[in-house]
Amino acid sequence: MSNESLYVRHNQAYSAKLFAYAPEAFKAFGEFNKQALAAGKLTVKTKELIAVAVAHITGCPYCIEAHVTKAKDQNASLEELVESIVVATAVNAHSVFYNAINALNAYHSTGAEEDLFARSNLEKIEDIEKLNEAQYTSFTGFVHSALQPGLLTGKEKILIALASAHITGNAYSIEIFAKQAKEAGTTLEELSETILVATALKAGSALAHRVNAQQAFDHN
Repeated sequence: MSNESLYVRHNQAYSAKLFAYAPEAFKAFGEFNKQALAAGKLTVKTKELIAVAVAHITGCPYCIEAHVTKAKDQNASLEELVESIVVATAVNAHSVFYNAINALNAYHSTGAEEDLFARSNLEKIEDIEKLNEAQYTSFTGFVHSALQPGLLTGKEKILIALASAHITGNAYSIEIFAKQAKEAGTTLEELSETILVATALKAGSALAHRVNAQQAFDHN
């Protein structure tokens, strides 16, 4: 292994070194990951597009490489992958933007409020528009554009958005995109599969970095 980079395309023998120290747990995660990405109500291609998108939020280069390859194996085009990535980009920013509601609440807080994520807070986003209409319009225009049907359908993009919101963990974004997913005809089965893909990728990004931990342990 090279000491010059923290991200090296590692061989299986090296990355599997830690398996022996928690074999049952590693095996259990592997089985969960396999099931989460398997065909169900959603196709393998759709799940891999979701995986590629959310991997760009976790920032795991191992996950990006693995799932781009798997998406390509499912005949996903580079253009479709880019559309997926743009949706993830928009949702990541969307979650940051909607946290501004909490910033407004904190700025005007009297310290008496109990609920930090009231559903009614969503209406306060209009206060952001009043503060800077040009930037608000520019940002919301970007999110709207990212979610418009292209090579991917509007429903596919909303599923990617919902998965991405589960990676960011923003309650406002989850609320908004879950409602839009329902309006797009998403079933509870499809919703569940989408969330499980996001779960697998979020956990998988941590697990994929075991090689970095192993490198640090071996070389320091």
